[in-house]
Amino acid sequence: MVLDREGGGVKHSIFRELDAFLPRSSLLVVNDTRVIPARLRGRKPTGGAVEIFLTRKVESARVEGDRITDAITEVWEALSKGLSGASPPSALTFGSLSVEVLARRGNGRVLVRLSANVARSESDGIISLLNDVGHVPLPPYIENARRDRLGRGEPVAEEAAELDRQRYQTVYAAAPGAVAAPTAGLHFTPELLTSLRAAGHEIAPLTLHVGPGTFRPVETEDARAHEMDEEHYFIPPETAQAVNRARRDGRPVVAVGTTVVRTLESAARAGGDAIAAGQGESRLFLAPGDSFLVVTDLITNFHLPRSTLLMLVAAFAGRERVLGAYQEAIVADYRFYSYGDAMLIRSARGHK
Repeated sequence: MVLDREGGGVKHSIFRELDAFLPRSSLLVVNDTRVIPARLRGRKPTGGAVEIFLTRKVESARVEGDRITDAITEVWEALSKGLSGASPPSALTFGSLSVEVLARRGNGRVLVRLSANVARSESDGIISLLNDVGHVPLPPYIENARRDRLGRGEPVAEEAAELDRQRYQTVYAAAPGAVAAPTAGLHFTPELLTSLRAAGHEIAPLTLHVGPGTFRPVETEDARAHEMDEEHYFIPPETAQAVNRARRDGRPVVAVGTTVVRTLESAARAGGDAIAAGQGESRLFLAPGDSFLVVTDLITNFHLPRSTLLMLVAAFAGRERVLGAYQEAIVADYRFYSYGDAMLIRSARGHK
């Protein structure tokens, strides 16, 4: 679906025809984060089922007074299920990984130490070991639907899990650390990227490691009271230069996904409008009434009601215009959510 940001109607096409609708000489900014198999499932010593869902690696060198010195011993924030009867520290084993609960932080949130008996020279850290013991953290609506088809309580079939390990990644995924895919990027193929470059568009990557908060609905009566989870981002020098150059030259900056919007808009607010290279943290919540300093055009999927993602899109193109487009998408039988269809919201500048 193609939606004009300032008035106009809706057009329908297929994603491989994207160039026909992009403003000329666009800069497309993509999120190259890579989803890690962050969900660990196993059994407690008592036999009960337990799950540890890794959400963010702790960067500090000190946690609970203990110094982190081993490259294959890391401390992570996580969500847990099945730990109600255990008191920290509680040792759990998931294949080659040993997990020790250091602290509980309420609502199933825990701080855990992960370690493995692997020589430093044989491993790039815990993330490299998760491929052998972890599961891809699919969005709840996908996993729950599969469980319903397979029989309540049954694990997702191995062939489906392996297929998602491949498909729940963008073709340009490079930096491991996300627990959810930047799904707007799932529509791109290597061939489409090549054709877009040949048509005169520029493509630049950044990294925002998507956290589980992307699935968390807004439950507060006042949406502004919703607290966003902190997400880590990195903007390479070449990408910062490309964005600043495009803005200076009046060229469109097309965000591929809401994660790119949050990164660029957070960086602009932190850097006095100009985009600076380097690392940062984003808790930016954009809702109707907010302004956009950098992004002029947006490629996004169709999102869940009451989600911060839908509110960002409504802020970008106008609440009534977006809701009207969603109604047309329903009538036209568009697919929604992570594996669904895409929408291009384009600015007035440079239309073909």
